Amino acid sequence: MHESVVSSLFLIFTGAAVLATVALYTRQPLLVAYIALGALLGPHGTALVSDARLLSEIAEFGIVFLLFLIGLDLPPRKLRNMFGATLLTALGTTAVFFVLGYGLMMLFGFTQTEAIITGIACVFSSTILGIKLLPTTVLHHKHIGEVVVSILLIQDLLAIFALILITSGGSAVSELGFALGALPLLIGFAYAMVRWLLLPLIARYDAFREFLFLLSLGWCLGLASLAQWAGLSTAIGAFVAGVALATSPISQYIAESLRPLRDFFLVLFFFSVGAGIDPALLAEVLLPAVLLGVLLIAVKPVTFATLLRWHKESGSAGWEVGFRLGQASEFSLLLSYTAISAALISSEAAHVIQGATILTLLISSYLVIFRYPSPIAISERLRRD
Repeated sequence: MHESVVSSLFLIFTGAAVLATVALYTRQPLLVAYIALGALLGPHGTALVSDARLLSEIAEFGIVFLLFLIGLDLPPRKLRNMFGATLLTALGTTAVFFVLGYGLMMLFGFTQTEAIITGIACVFSSTILGIKLLPTTVLHHKHIGEVVVSILLIQDLLAIFALILITSGGSAVSELGFALGALPLLIGFAYAMVRWLLLPLIARYDAFREFLFLLSLGWCLGLASLAQWAGLSTAIGAFVAGVALATSPISQYIAESLRPLRDFFLVLFFFSVGAGIDPALLAEVLLPAVLLGVLLIAVKPVTFATLLRWHKESGSAGWEVGFRLGQASEFSLLLSYTAISAALISSEAAHVIQGATILTLLISSYLVIFRYPSPIAISERLRRD
């Protein structure tokens, strides 16, 4: 088993380095390269990495660290400040995109549950792509950057709530109620532990970087395990752990120190997503997948621009925000992965979501880098770091 893990990691990261080079050269988001690598090396490709249990564990770790880092970027103060005009925009677009995904799936004869989950998956825009294509020295501290980040954060919160429902949705109603009742208890326990244990420890030993790394890592995995025991999911526990720890004055330092570990597991998560894609099955649902992807690319910028204009944003600002958020999300992939694991949707429905998501990530990245400032813009005039 040891040799299997070592050889699998060797193949994954060597291949990721090669395809990432190609992706950067062609101005594509790196996560698309990782998904493509999974499809190539996974059980439906060359089968060089085909251990289903290993792939499942890889995916779970990637999800846990992704949501922990998102939580660390969401201190309660920031959560309160988000609920302004961007909240109405985020909720308005949520309704439009949900109806779009739901209606298309019903049109193609999928079940109502599959249509609902697809509609939810259509709601979100890519946090990773949206942030990566924002010039860090130009837009992050300006109005457009603030609007983009605020909408993404609200969508992240909606995604967390959707994950709670999906991870419990296949259970009995009593179990779902127990899980939802356990959530506030988990939150209260997390904040009590951070206030009375973690913050004093951090204040006393903040000079020891290795200790802070181990403490935050143990906190993340510990609360993730507790959430799973309480009937929630490891992902929800990791997110709550991150938000609770975000009250620490050095939360951003902790987030930065954990990003390399997060990136390591994200490569593995997106690889596992790609490994689960069956080209033969994807070909069977190619029409709804492509149609859904094209509709999202066409409708999202228009919807964001229209709603932001109603909130007194300028036309140019609204369109720029719309194009920067005009794709499906890594949360769409996560929802499809979680839903199929819970036996709520078929493999065909999951492939529609995954195929449409990958298509929107590809097209959206080109639309942004050809029109707006970004770190990887092809034009010298638009390239901003």
